[in-house]
Amino acid sequence: MGFIAYLKTQFILHLLISFVFVVSGLIINFIQLCTLTLWPINKQLYRRVNCRLSYSLWSQLVMLLEWWSGTECTLFTEKETVDKFGKEHVIIILNHNFEIDFLCGWTICERFGVLGSSKVLAKHELLKVPLIGWTWYFLEIVFCKRKWEEDRDTVVQGLRNLVDYPECMWFLLYCEGTRFTEKKHQISMQVAESKGLPKLKYHLLPRTKGFTTTVQCLRGTASAVYDVTLNFRDKKNPSLLGILYGKKYQADMCVRRFPLEDIPENETECAAWLHRLYQEKDTLQEHYEKEGTFPGPQYKPPRRPWTLLNFFFWTVVLLSPLFNFAIGVFVSGSPLLIVGFMSFIGIENS
Repeated sequence: MGFIAYLKTQFILHLLISFVFVVSGLIINFIQLCTLTLWPINKQLYRRVNCRLSYSLWSQLVMLLEWWSGTECTLFTEKETVDKFGKEHVIIILNHNFEIDFLCGWTICERFGVLGSSKVLAKHELLKVPLIGWTWYFLEIVFCKRKWEEDRDTVVQGLRNLVDYPECMWFLLYCEGTRFTEKKHQISMQVAESKGLPKLKYHLLPRTKGFTTTVQCLRGTASAVYDVTLNFRDKKNPSLLGILYGKKYQADMCVRRFPLEDIPENETECAAWLHRLYQEKDTLQEHYEKEGTFPGPQYKPPRRPWTLLNFFFWTVVLLSPLFNFAIGVFVSGSPLLIVGFMSFIGIENS
């Protein structure tokens, strides 16, 4: 293990990174609270400001994936599709098999300039989570309780509020509703059998209500649906902790673009289209399992420096007082202070 790799495993660095993320997040949330005064005056200005504030927080997590762990993301898609990235409102469908699949999605959002304006249909419980839920609230994220009778009006209204969004928006849907596990898969396939639907080998049965409603509400605003199938090479199952420890992964993402006008407007036909899509996603997963790669041309979007610069900014602002204190301890020449400080560092790093 090299010296840099060794440093990345040290708890004291993890503690400092977490400190920067949490404190900067609270500062950003406070600024977002202040921006509410802009809403009645200039709604679009409020949105643009909050896109930048959200970017300043989420890009710290993207920095960990791109620069700290060095994880690489390869796209398998047509050049015509890549040329449209970041230039249109779209609905994203992503499989939910991995702990960091959202982070890989954010990485692609960042590389095409839409990280700050990315949206998601999120669980209502997340609204109460500091930093994540609070930031999403100011970003007009659509929350749901997974009970359609209660969610219908809230989701429809939340989606309709986004039709005039001023930034290019990628709206993410996890149509499976939850992360894939073998137990959930068995239950899901029992439901598929009871409803006479084709069984899936690598996915859970998609929930169609959220998708059909999103398509209906954003039709005329979104230009297309991007179907994204994510896998990691060598059958790795990465985790957030692994990223924090600097482990490098190779992510492969197959992206297919479907113009929204090609998706049926009728709710029943739209739901059937989604089921067919997941059968195709299953076929793609089967191909990856056998070949270790997706079909089609490959493209590696380059990293941008902004995530790293943003993290350096917050690090300097928030850690300078701490470093000044440490220097002051040693400059004081007090053996008691120095021993106490070094003991604290040793305990935290043990």
